[in-house]
Amino acid sequence: MSAAFTSAATGDLVEPINGGAQLIGAGLAGIAVVVVLVAVVKLHPFLALVLGGFTVGGIASIGSDAQVDGVPYDLAHVVTVFSTGFGSTTASVGLLIALGAMFAKLLADSGGADQVVDTIVSRSSRRALPWAMAGVGALIGLPMFFEIGLVLLMPVIYLVARRAELSLVAIGIPTLAGLSAMHALVPPHPGPLLAIDNLGADLGITLGLGVLFAIPVVIVAGPLFGILAARWVPVPAPAAVGAPAGPGTQDDDGPGSEGPGGTGAGTAAEGAPAGARRPGFAVTVATVLLPVLLMMGKAISDIALSEDNPAYRVLDLLGTPFVALLIAVLVAMWTFGLGLGWNLKQVGRSVESSLPGVAGILLIVAAGGGFKEVLVSTGVGTLLAEWAQDANVSVMLLAWVLAVLIRLATGSATIATVTASSLMAGLVDGLSAGEVSLMVLAIGAGSVFFSHLNDAGFWLVKEYFRLDVPQTIKTWSAMETVLSVTGLVLVLAADLVI
Repeated sequence: MSAAFTSAATGDLVEPINGGAQLIGAGLAGIAVVVVLVAVVKLHPFLALVLGGFTVGGIASIGSDAQVDGVPYDLAHVVTVFSTGFGSTTASVGLLIALGAMFAKLLADSGGADQVVDTIVSRSSRRALPWAMAGVGALIGLPMFFEIGLVLLMPVIYLVARRAELSLVAIGIPTLAGLSAMHALVPPHPGPLLAIDNLGADLGITLGLGVLFAIPVVIVAGPLFGILAARWVPVPAPAAVGAPAGPGTQDDDGPGSEGPGGTGAGTAAEGAPAGARRPGFAVTVATVLLPVLLMMGKAISDIALSEDNPAYRVLDLLGTPFVALLIAVLVAMWTFGLGLGWNLKQVGRSVESSLPGVAGILLIVAAGGGFKEVLVSTGVGTLLAEWAQDANVSVMLLAWVLAVLIRLATGSATIATVTASSLMAGLVDGLSAGEVSLMVLAIGAGSVFFSHLNDAGFWLVKEYFRLDVPQTIKTWSAMETVLSVTGLVLVLAADLVI
């Protein structure tokens, strides 16, 4: 089916509570409030999204005689709607973020991430090192937030570039591409999960397509683009391995700043008990891939098995994201902890220390859910759906463009994902499950387009790679753009056959 929006079951959409011009104005005003508060006022995105949601509902309800279950749609009702969205998003996505943070912390503290890096890099030739580092970035990026993966891998990037006598950019860009592609396209990262939740997409299909698309995306934006970037900006590896003092900020997509530095390959992990050994390579990779395999198993059972089959019920339960990640955390407590000689107190301390860092992202994600609920409840999405139908606009391209515009304005992939998926929620009726998953990936690809001066991740990369602003734009910003556009091309190509 074509990506153009040609039909819609408008009966399933929320009826607009006011005139079209007023609702569009309310939506634009709410987005503008979020953009200005984040980009100009530098207010925390959580508060910006709360105020943006109230702005949408407040303006949309002026002069409206609409009622919901006999209750007038006024500002008091907007508070209820926002709270409902906040709570449901916390239940569906917030739990997964917390479990993912626990898993990533155990992986880092145990030295499992270092083991993966050491094994892959030690078995790669000089020519293959950029490709190997792209694989390292992708594998480490599966369970970890982008910024934590960057902090963890920077000492390794320094060492590999210096030992192989390669440009820091030639090694670093492929690694960053692997980290960023996982962050944008593959659940259980917050961005894809938010879009899946907002659009009602099938997790298994989205996961499968996300992993499938991530491979060529990483290749194009990583090793291949890295060749050009290294020619444009030749940066020799530093003589010292220690990371520079970073800007001390963290993009809102990450779990909070842990400070510059990292464990570094071959060293004892910071959180590991004295004398503890590292997990083996095979065990580490198997543990990292466990939740992905469980969720893929659920997707396969949905296609191949009937609902009354006992195996279907088992796989359906185990592949539920919350259950899959819970199992992964419990397994990681053994493979990355108790099985290495840790005691229960040490395992508990590692798990506990992961939670404060994700408090910010949990609040942002939950507030994004509230913002989305207000947008949907006003009927703005219905108007956008009708406009797209009349204009015969490609919904995939529209989803990507919306995410790009908000990303450029706010510098936040999370806010871009929240807002774009909220606005596109009214356009999924009439689309197949595969097309809805493609829309999730289009939004994810758009959410990382051209990182620039308003993105804290831009400054993090600049400091760690010892670049000036023009060099950072030529390397990091350009890589993010290549990654985003490549993802869009793949989505549009796949939509021709799905």
